[in-house]
Amino acid sequence: MGMNVEDREAVRPPDGGWGWAVLLGGFVITGFSYAFPKAISIYFKELMKDFNCGYSDTAWISSIMLAMLYGSGPVSSIMVNKFGCRPVMLVGGLLASGGMISASFTTNITQLYLTAGVITGLGLALNFQPSLIMLGSYFDKRRPLANGLAAAGSPVFLSVLSPLGQILLNHYGWRGGFLIMGGLLLNCCTCGAVMRPLQRKERKTRAKGEAFSQELKEMMPPKAGQESENNNEGRPRKKKLLDLGVLRDRGLIIYIIAKFIVVLGLFVPTILLVNYAKDQGVPDQDAAFLLSIIGFIDIFARPTCGVVAGLKWVRPKMPYFFSIALLFNGLTDVCSATYTDYKGLVIFCAFFGLSYGMVGALQFEVLMGIVGTSSFSSALGLVLLIEAVAVLIGPPSAGYLVDAYKNYELIFYMAGGEQITAGVFLALASFCCIKQKKRKDSPQMHQAEEDNNRIQHEP
Repeated sequence: MGMNVEDREAVRPPDGGWGWAVLLGGFVITGFSYAFPKAISIYFKELMKDFNCGYSDTAWISSIMLAMLYGSGPVSSIMVNKFGCRPVMLVGGLLASGGMISASFTTNITQLYLTAGVITGLGLALNFQPSLIMLGSYFDKRRPLANGLAAAGSPVFLSVLSPLGQILLNHYGWRGGFLIMGGLLLNCCTCGAVMRPLQRKERKTRAKGEAFSQELKEMMPPKAGQESENNNEGRPRKKKLLDLGVLRDRGLIIYIIAKFIVVLGLFVPTILLVNYAKDQGVPDQDAAFLLSIIGFIDIFARPTCGVVAGLKWVRPKMPYFFSIALLFNGLTDVCSATYTDYKGLVIFCAFFGLSYGMVGALQFEVLMGIVGTSSFSSALGLVLLIEAVAVLIGPPSAGYLVDAYKNYELIFYMAGGEQITAGVFLALASFCCIKQKKRKDSPQMHQAEEDNNRIQHEP
C-alpha cells in the first residue's frame, strides 16, 4: 500500500478523554447562561430607585436576556454549521462581556434592555448551544451523566453569583457590579477555546511532520461549504444549515408544546424571589442567600438525576421521568404560595432547588432522545426559538400581576399551574404517541398494509 493511501473511519464519541475538558467548559457555559439572568435580579431594587420604574420594568431585563438566549437558537445553529463551534463561542464570549460592560454606563432602563438584555443575551446564546452540541458529540453511553454534570453549572454559579452580586452592590454599586460581571464573562472565551471538534480518523503511514500538520488542521474549524455528507451515490452533499425537516417528528412537536408551557413559569419564582423576600422585611444579604440555597440543592440534584436517567429501565421512559419532574416543580410552587416568613422561604427554596434541578438535568436529554445527535443542532435551535416567545411573556406578566395587585401569591399559583399543565400534557401526549407508533410498527399492521396493497393492485 502506498504512502499516500488513506483509510478514513468515522469517529465514535470517546465518552471520555478530551471530552472531560469539553464537559468542564460546558459546565461553566451552562452556569453563566442560566444563572446570570437570575443572579442579576440582585440589582433590581437599586435599578428601580435609580430609574424610577416598577417590578415589570426590571423583570424585562432578565426576560430579554433569556429570550435572546432562546430566540437566537436558529442563528446559533446556522453559525455553528457554517463556521464550527469554537469560533462562534469566542465571538459569543466577547459579546456577552461587552454587553455587561456597556450596561454599566447606561443612563436609562431602555439602554439596559439593549446592552444587558440583547447584547449579553446574544453572547450567551452563541456560547450555550455550541457547548451542548460539543457535549453530545463527545459522549454517548455516558451522555445522561455528562448532561447532568454540565447542567450542574447552573446551580453552582447561582450559588456563587448571587452573594457575589450583593457584595459588589454593597461596595461598588450596581454600575461597578455590572462592570466586574462583564469581566467575569470573558471566561466564556476560554471555554470556547477548549471545544476541539472531533474529526474523522485517518489510518496511514506518514512522517511526524505531516502528522503534526494534520493535527493542526483538525483543530481548526471546517471552512464554509466544506462540511458535507455522502449520499447513496457517493457524491458529496452539502450539510443543511438549518434542517426544518425535524418538525415532521411528532415527538418533537409534543416536546416543543410542553416546553413552551414550561418556560412560561419556570423562571418566574427565581427572578422575583429576592424582591419578594426584601418586601417581606428580609435583610438584603439573607434575601440574596435564598438563591444560593436553590443553587446548593440544585448542585446535587442534577448529577444525581443524570445518573438515574442513565439507568437501563429509566432511559427508554425519559419523557415520563421528565413529566414527574415538572409535576414536582409545579406542586412546589403552588404549595409554597402562602409562605411569607424566612423559614418558609428557605423550605420552598430547598424543594424548588430539587425539582428545578431535575427539570434542568432532563430537558436536553429528552430532546436528544427524540431527534438523535445528528439532528440535535437544528432541533435545539427551533426549540429555543419557540421558548423565546414564552420567556418574553412569563416573567413580565408576573411583574405586572405584582404591580397591579400587590400580591405575590398569584405568581406562584400561575407558575405552578403552568408546570403541572405541561407535565400532564407531556405524559399523556407521549403515551398516545408511543402507543400509536407501536401499533403502526407492529407486524400485524405491516401485514394488513401489504394485504390491502395487494388487493388494490389485483385486476
